[in-house]
Amino acid sequence: MKYCFMRFPEGRFKAVTFSYDDGVKADLKLAEIIDKYGIKATFNLCDSGLNETSDDRLTVSEALDLIARGHEVANHGYNHVALGISRHFDGIKDVLDCRLGLEKKLGRLVRGFAYPDTMRNISGDNYLQIKGFLEGLGITYARLCGKDNDSFDLPTDFYAWYPNAHHDNPEIMNYLDKFLGIEEKKLYSAARHPRLFYMWGHSAEFSKKGNWDHLEEIAEKLSTGEDIWFATNTEIYEYVKAYESLVFSADGGTVYNPTLKKVWFVADGVPHEVASGETIKL
Repeated sequence: MKYCFMRFPEGRFKAVTFSYDDGVKADLKLAEIIDKYGIKATFNLCDSGLNETSDDRLTVSEALDLIARGHEVANHGYNHVALGISRHFDGIKDVLDCRLGLEKKLGRLVRGFAYPDTMRNISGDNYLQIKGFLEGLGITYARLCGKDNDSFDLPTDFYAWYPNAHHDNPEIMNYLDKFLGIEEKKLYSAARHPRLFYMWGHSAEFSKKGNWDHLEEIAEKLSTGEDIWFATNTEIYEYVKAYESLVFSADGGTVYNPTLKKVWFVADGVPHEVASGETIKL
């Protein structure tokens, strides 16, 4: 076997996910718009703002409604503490308090995380220490921002997961054209790895600028794409980890799936799927 590449559920070549911060009322309108196009988002909440009633923040019942509609709620820190510039003690407490609070109020596991503010010191030992305590707190991925790009690659490190673009990036529509225009069969055989388009922002920005039509345009354009899996951040993380858990024989001719998920992949251009607990011959 020369090349083996993961494929998303049902053998899809591409995936799309959104991530929106702070848990404000505008999230409801954002969800209403993207729901029409089958797009999923991860909404990153600060537990200090999640209560039974609120004029500007999501309430517990509203957050549960978003989850029921297929979206995800993730951790954004209890008090929105910027991990890159705070004491690690304060960062640990902020992340843990938020996870404890969200899980108690929502009655479900909350393992995703979006770094509050832009990390100003995510390098060297400082990053390794932050990554270490996030892992220890049961956080499975952590989203950053600030390195907009049109590579559409999956992260090599889920604790330094950079999106492709903020929705206000002036190149956003060009990025979408490039993403939608990628055709697997036209790529060189060694470049047929799966592609991901990941957009982030704050829903309140659409309200402040009065440009909800911009979100509608983005969502409608993405919905025209073929071979796309629309997923939350955690759904993508869990699927990638399932693929990485596949066990291949030394000669590459046998594959065993020890996970609970069905997994799709291509081996030397030939599509395969392997069910949970199944062993297949290639």
